[in-house]
Amino acid sequence: MIVLGLTGSIGMGKSTTTALFADLGAVIWNADAAVHRLYAPGGAAVAPVGQAFPGVVVDGAVDRTRLAQVLGRDETAFRRLENIVHPLVAQGRRADLEAARRAGVRLAVLDIPLLFETGGDRAVDAVVVVTAEAAVQAERVLARPGMTRERFEAILARQTPDAEKRARADFIVDTGKGLEAARAQVEAIVATVLDPDWAPRRSRRSIPD
Repeated sequence: MIVLGLTGSIGMGKSTTTALFADLGAVIWNADAAVHRLYAPGGAAVAPVGQAFPGVVVDGAVDRTRLAQVLGRDETAFRRLENIVHPLVAQGRRADLEAARRAGVRLAVLDIPLLFETGGDRAVDAVVVVTAEAAVQAERVLARPGMTRERFEAILARQTPDAEKRARADFIVDTGKGLEAARAQVEAIVATVLDPDWAPRRSRRSIPD
């Protein structure tokens, strides 16, 4: 089974690109969805997050709005949260990939916004970076409800710069050129990695917890 890591900064079109891979038969594992499950009632992150950040658990689930407020007031809070959540996410990812492998899946795509930041690029066969021009990115993000320029810049500050992501990528999908152009790029990537003669340049290893 080929495992691709898909990443890109906010507003670059990761969701659209992930859907294009799914249309071609890839199994998608989404890091944000995994975190949502961990924060939901009964989720493995509820108790430890509630203990680390009193007041953020409401009706048995992590209230993301309250958590965001706490994170905004405490510059060390993100690191504490990551130390709780990242190992739990990694456990779930390994289990899901093993299930896909047993089911005979040929291609899995890991949609991980912080792929490089968490070392996830060391555990995939190749990295796909989704990108677009800075002006297109800003237009998309600032059109979101409740988004401000200040918040947008704060999010970018926590992410690896787009230029660095592209430099470290094995494949690039530019979503700024329209849906059909992006679809053609994804089709070319899938054809490449599923070719029996294709050899990954990366040596896949376990992602550290």
